[in-house]
Order: sequence, then C-alpha cells, then structure tokens
Amino acid sequence: MRQGHGRVMGITGFNPASSPEINAVRRLQSTRLQTNVGTAIQRLDRWSRNPWRRLSLLALAGLIGFLIGSALTSVAGALSQMDPVAALLVVLGAELTIRRRRSSKPSLKLPQQLLDLGRIGFLYGLFLEGFKLI
Repeated sequence: MRQGHGRVMGITGFNPASSPEINAVRRLQSTRLQTNVGTAIQRLDRWSRNPWRRLSLLALAGLIGFLIGSALTSVAGALSQMDPVAALLVVLGAELTIRRRRSSKPSLKLPQQLLDLGRIGFLYGLFLEGFKLI
C-alpha cells in the first residue's frame, strides 16, 4: 500500500519509522550520586577561578603524577618480572590520555589541564627513574 509522498506502509497502515519508540531517546534515571558527580567538576572549576588556587591544584596534579610514575617504576624494577607489561601499560595509559584530550569538550578546561599535568608529571617521573639507571 502506498500512502502520500511515496512512503510504503504495511498491511495495517502502520509506519514503523514514525513510531515514538524508535525516535525516543532513552535517558538514565537521575540519581543524587549522578547529579553530585556531574556537578563536582563545575564546582571545582568555580572554586579554582582564583589564580593561586588553580596554580596550586595544577601543581598538585603534576606532583601526584610524578609520584605515581616514580613509584610504578620502582615497583616494576624491584619485581623485574613484568617490565614489558609495565611498559605496555604506561604507553597505553599515556596514549589514552592523549586521545581523551582530542575527543573532549572544549568547555571542560580545568579537568583537561589536570589530566595533562598529571601525565607530564608521570612521564617526568619515568624519565628520571630511567636516567638513574644509566
């Protein structure tokens, strides 16, 4: 059966493309945890509008990344069993943070800066431990 503008309808005259179930977007239930986590980044961004607070937060991200990089290489070096696996995990982690940077929204500037400085501190810790071995 044909009905107006060349659209093909079934026997019953029901057009599945115009069904509200197909066009509807399913939204997740809004819980208190979801709203608190969603607004935490915005609250942190508002709190860090003071330049000294932002600078200290970014410095902490870099130092925590350095601490994790230094600790990871120390543990992997002490075990000396999983050096290739640890290197693979480090490279994958660095690549994932870089890819996350490319695909993120430009409005989320502070979390992106924190992630970048954490990654830089992490890689600096790795390089420093590597130069200790030379």
